[in-house]
Amino acid sequence: MAGPCVIESREMALQTAGRLADICNRLDIPFIFKSSFDKGNRSSLASFRGPGIDEGLRTLAEVREHLRIPVVTDIHSTAEVAQAAEVADVLQIPAFLCRQTDLILAASRSGRCVNIKKGQFLAPWDMKNVIEKFTSTGNRQLIITERGSSFGYNNLVVDFRGLPIMRAFGYPVVFDVTHSLQLPGGKGDRSGGQREFAEPLARAAVAVGVDGLFMEVHPAPDRALCDGPNMIPLDDLEGMLARLRELQGKCSPPPC
Repeated sequence: MAGPCVIESREMALQTAGRLADICNRLDIPFIFKSSFDKGNRSSLASFRGPGIDEGLRTLAEVREHLRIPVVTDIHSTAEVAQAAEVADVLQIPAFLCRQTDLILAASRSGRCVNIKKGQFLAPWDMKNVIEKFTSTGNRQLIITERGSSFGYNNLVVDFRGLPIMRAFGYPVVFDVTHSLQLPGGKGDRSGGQREFAEPLARAAVAVGVDGLFMEVHPAPDRALCDGPNMIPLDDLEGMLARLRELQGKCSPPPC
């Protein structure tokens, strides 16, 4: 799963999705385009949130239909579920909302595949309760994503023991490379990040065993309107993925 943090414009989303698809096709890597129509948990009221659900979903629908690429996007409330499910192949529940029972149940009842990010405040084994909420409706199309744990103020760390612990619950586990590199609120009115550690952490996750990687990627991260400090430059992605693909061939994870 890869793409810009938020939809900054229709043109940028389509161009970035096309380039990402070309890269993944060359490397024979299954690809889902990720971008958000709204970021409801920004650090500051002045922060850019996105184009909103109507315009954002129109852009994602174009990506899906014209480029024939599956898409994943965030949902923040039960009111957004039905509309987003008409477009998105995968609905994503952000880490801050991973214990919101009504949102989990509404997403599950949509019939779509859902990616739930583990909250920075949860232990890996706490996700068992989240899984039980989701599957209570009969929907088992579930992905769990690790995105780091709070470590004091304005910092995250990754406990790689959590990957096999969560995979043991029987559902695919994805490692969120770039959000694990965030420094939440580290710049006062916005988050910082350490993108220079993206490949080492991704390599560690692949070696431990994951079912997929999540990366936010941008053509020019230093000019991005959201999460720039931890996003991967688009021009750097192909080489990084090629090295990870080679490593993955040597470290195939055991079945869930």
